[in-house]
Amino acid sequence: MLFFLLFLSCTRDFFIIHDVGEISYEAMHDIDTLYYDDTSSNLDTSLDALPIWIDSFTQPHSVNGVDIIWVIDRSGSMQDEAAQITLGIETMMNALPQTQWRLVMINISSIHSINDEKFPLIPGDTLADAESMYAGMNYSGREEGFTALQRYIQDNPYSTTWMRNDASLLVVFVSDEDEQSGNSIYNISPVSDFTNWLQNYRSNFHVTSIVHLPPAESQCNQNVTNVGDRYIEATNWFGGTVIDICTSDWSAGINEAALAVEPYEYLDLTKAVMYPDYIRVFINGQPQPPHTWTYDATLNRINFVTIPDGGALVEVGYYYEPRH
Repeated sequence: MLFFLLFLSCTRDFFIIHDVGEISYEAMHDIDTLYYDDTSSNLDTSLDALPIWIDSFTQPHSVNGVDIIWVIDRSGSMQDEAAQITLGIETMMNALPQTQWRLVMINISSIHSINDEKFPLIPGDTLADAESMYAGMNYSGREEGFTALQRYIQDNPYSTTWMRNDASLLVVFVSDEDEQSGNSIYNISPVSDFTNWLQNYRSNFHVTSIVHLPPAESQCNQNVTNVGDRYIEATNWFGGTVIDICTSDWSAGINEAALAVEPYEYLDLTKAVMYPDYIRVFINGQPQPPHTWTYDATLNRINFVTIPDGGALVEVGYYYEPRH
């Protein structure tokens, strides 16, 4: 980043004329921005006076799609969440990427998951197919999502017939009670046993937990004993997504994984560009030739003619209109 700023500030006058002042940094996620203060009351749009804005992102690593496992609680108490389950499945199906996904729902009880041989849903399958898969699941004997997932992947030979080693993995836990893996509810294995196993199993993965939040945060849960604390702990450990099971929109549980398998082919800029000729694109600190990207003024968008490699830090710097 410092090289980028020096590059913009130290080039000859036939390239760009501007002395960059002190730059402030903000820690962001996904698409990051670095800004120069534009609060001056005197608006001067001459080149020397304009501030510089830098949009950036890290290109997702290329993976062969995403394998999705929904670990679903089918115990009797889940009947209270029937409406949320139906709507939640619909919103998550609608949020799936267009291609390269495979999805299976397994029982949260390991005695069922170890023998599960359901053929996964694939692109082209419908909401009705997903609802049929859910309706055909056995009822749960114990809410042990961690063990159910491990036994399905490790001990159920059918899982190897459809899961891909080079794909991203999305695990979605759905339950109205806390996780209960272990010999009994009074002898529960540490959450760290599960998190250590998962991060050693697959390098590219995401975790979502759709559970009861504490009563003060939940839209419907009034019972402190039904909070999905262990699911929440594991999900937060991986920086995943926690969703209140009481809500109808579960699409956020899919969005992160969907983005991870779709590389950026363009970047919508966050500020109105002034002087497009002075836009500069850097990848891992190296300036990119103009033929590798284009600027669409109508959309205020950088289109990448050459798609950046997975893991690359992409930075776009430009003069922008103050107060935009």
